[in-house]
Amino acid sequence: MRMEGKVAIISGGARGLGEAQALLFAKEGVKVVIGDMLENEAMKVVTEINDRGGEALFIKLDVTCEEDWRTIIDATIEQFGKLNVLVNNAGIGGDGRLSIEEVSEEMWDDVMAVNAKGVFFGTKLAIPEMLKTGGGSIINISSQIGIVGSDTSDLAYQASKGAVHIFTKAVALRYATKGIRVNSVHPGPVQTPMLAEGFIDEQRRRKVLSRIPMGRVGKPEEVAYGVLFLASDEASFVTGTELVIDGGYLAQ
Repeated sequence: MRMEGKVAIISGGARGLGEAQALLFAKEGVKVVIGDMLENEAMKVVTEINDRGGEALFIKLDVTCEEDWRTIIDATIEQFGKLNVLVNNAGIGGDGRLSIEEVSEEMWDDVMAVNAKGVFFGTKLAIPEMLKTGGGSIINISSQIGIVGSDTSDLAYQASKGAVHIFTKAVALRYATKGIRVNSVHPGPVQTPMLAEGFIDEQRRRKVLSRIPMGRVGKPEEVAYGVLFLASDEASFVTGTELVIDGGYLAQ
């Protein structure tokens, strides 16, 4: 097992990318703590991991609430004694069909709160625990459109993912000599419930697919393997960088 004995918190681990990460981490020996608002879905993942002989725990987490982050980190330490890995995976999208004139302040704030402030809170509160054990790995899930612009994606979503991209680099530089590695992952379109909602519009679906050189969307497991690498000691000399998993989207 590549990560036997490690302890990880995965926000948004109840479904989609987070579910795939949780299942793969557990397979590789990680004790997994899933933080999410979707209790029923999260418990299914926890049960599956535990039934397979792994160790998993669910703690309800609103990533926009600093106190919720304190609760999940405290519960992790109480249950498993340490924290080695944090995956800031939780995120929400918006309506990519809206022009900037149609985006309300509330829409903007909702997306930025989950996608950007949630990453800030998780990182801020995980670092002190990682320092106690000599370091750790933080992986922030951004997007390929956290690097380039797009006319098919929500404006607030793009801005939030761009913020995660640069925030990752800034934190990585501050903790590079303290044993904490911080990297971002930038998936292209991946087969998740959030993408399915965006692909209801057939014209948008075709437009997005036309921009992926591989001609298909990704699978959650294909992203999870990249996250696993960054979380593992195999990536011990990797920090402050971005791992793009997008079927060639950014190669054009």
